[in-house]
Amino acid sequence: MTSITKKVKFSGVGIHSGLNVNMVVLPSKKPGIFFKRVDIKDSALIPATFDNVGETKMRNTTIGDKNGARVQTIEHFMAALFLHGIDSAVVEIDGFETPILDGSAYEFYKGLEKVVGKKTKMKKIIVKKTIVATRNELSKNLPFFKRIKMFILNHTIWRRGNGFVKLSPNDKGLKISATLVYKDKIIGTQSFSCELDGTKKSVEKFIDKISRSRTFGKHSEWEYLKAHGMGRGANEHNIIAINDAGDGTMNKLLYPDEFARHKIIDAVGDMFTSGGFIYGNLESVKGSHALNNLVLRKLFSDKSNYEIVEE
Repeated sequence: MTSITKKVKFSGVGIHSGLNVNMVVLPSKKPGIFFKRVDIKDSALIPATFDNVGETKMRNTTIGDKNGARVQTIEHFMAALFLHGIDSAVVEIDGFETPILDGSAYEFYKGLEKVVGKKTKMKKIIVKKTIVATRNELSKNLPFFKRIKMFILNHTIWRRGNGFVKLSPNDKGLKISATLVYKDKIIGTQSFSCELDGTKKSVEKFIDKISRSRTFGKHSEWEYLKAHGMGRGANEHNIIAINDAGDGTMNKLLYPDEFARHKIIDAVGDMFTSGGFIYGNLESVKGSHALNNLVLRKLFSDKSNYEIVEE
């Protein structure tokens, strides 16, 4: 179990809420990552675990009670914790959404860099069988009107269609490949992959090649998103803004395939809600936070799907 040596603070705006928020990460002797809403009286600890994910529809991962003590957009922060091997901390936060900072995992990673305690090996969760989560599975159990809403959102905003996320065995570490398929020419079809095997070298490569990749959205969609409670804190510093024609961006890309690289960050953060180091191949095609969560729920639904190794 690895925690931090002293508290560290992050402040900024929530990308969806647009509200200022302060987040203080504290050392802990208890296994796991927990959030605590200090703006809510007597708020209990909120486990950052896959089975406590309540919402993913707002382009993020939200833990806790969607109508009460919840924290949304945790995925970039969770990715930074994983990269440092931090699997024990309490995060005090005075709002319902983590600060977006630069729209990537990089600033969270750098902020935690000097406070990481003595490292121990993280719990391994070894995938033993192939597990697939599909877009159709997400919608089939929804009420009729929610299915209609999802259909409309897929074809106006998200366009993910028949996406899937698949986990399969890999005893070397976590290998992730992400493929995006968009009508927008600037994205089109693009893929990126990486492998994290627990070595310093693989983490350094991730930090250098992936960690700064930002979240993204189309400029013409911002008004729609804001009207539906999303994107109110987005700006040219924390998001890639795709122009209305879909053939360019309104701010400079770090890489031509920065979109796919950012999906890797999201996947790493979501996989860490497993509570350990997933050893497996994760293939994401038109993936989403909802599919990442579903594949974990399916993985842990049967003990024959995985093996846990404590070191």
